[in-house]
Formats: sequence, structure tokens, C-alpha cells
Amino acid sequence: MQAKVRNTKAVAKMVEDGRFTDKRRGRRMNSRVPVRLEWNDQAGARRGLDAHTRVVNPYGCMVVLSESFVLEHRLALTNLATGSSNAAVVVWKGNPRPEGWEYGIELVAPDMDFWGLEL
Repeated sequence: MQAKVRNTKAVAKMVEDGRFTDKRRGRRMNSRVPVRLEWNDQAGARRGLDAHTRVVNPYGCMVVLSESFVLEHRLALTNLATGSSNAAVVVWKGNPRPEGWEYGIELVAPDMDFWGLEL
């Protein structure tokens, strides 16, 4: 089986010419921000969990949580450093870690200064 290898000079030229751009909506930053997540469980009871982000951007974050969530699970996320709260949705479930699962959390209609960081 042969692997197809890209011509790195051609890729570098595309980047230089501006034909290759990052598809992300915002800049990501490694940052340990204390957060609180709250949600309703299947019985309708309100549950909560404190955690720290691993990565943040203007539209969400990546956290490692001991709880198990399905994709599109809705929750409330509070930035404990600033006191700001926002509705959020689980959009990605990554790899298991010793302390839990990696999750991508998207903020619903966030303020651009939600994290209190310059992103």
C-alpha cells in the first residue's frame, strides 16, 4: 500500500499566497479557567460540577469531566473567574483520560469577552 504524501513546498506556497486558511472561527488558547457546569439529569434534577478548561476560544472550550455526556447535551457554563454564565452544548467527545473524558463545549451566542482573556 502506498501513502500519498503532499508536496510540502506546494503547501508552503498555498499558505504564502493566502489560499490555505485556518477554518476555525476563533483563536484557541491553552488556559486553565475555573468553570461550573450545570444541567438537568434524566429525572429532571439539577446537577452541577466544577472543572477547569484546558483550551478556550471565543466560542467555547475543551474540558475534561468525570461525568458522561452525549453529543448535543445542553448545559449552563459559568466562568468562575468572571462570574459570566452562558448556555452551552456538548459538540465533541474526545479521548478518555484518567480523570474523565475530553469534551468540546460550544457556547450559545457568547459575549466575545466571556473568558476575560484577549483571544
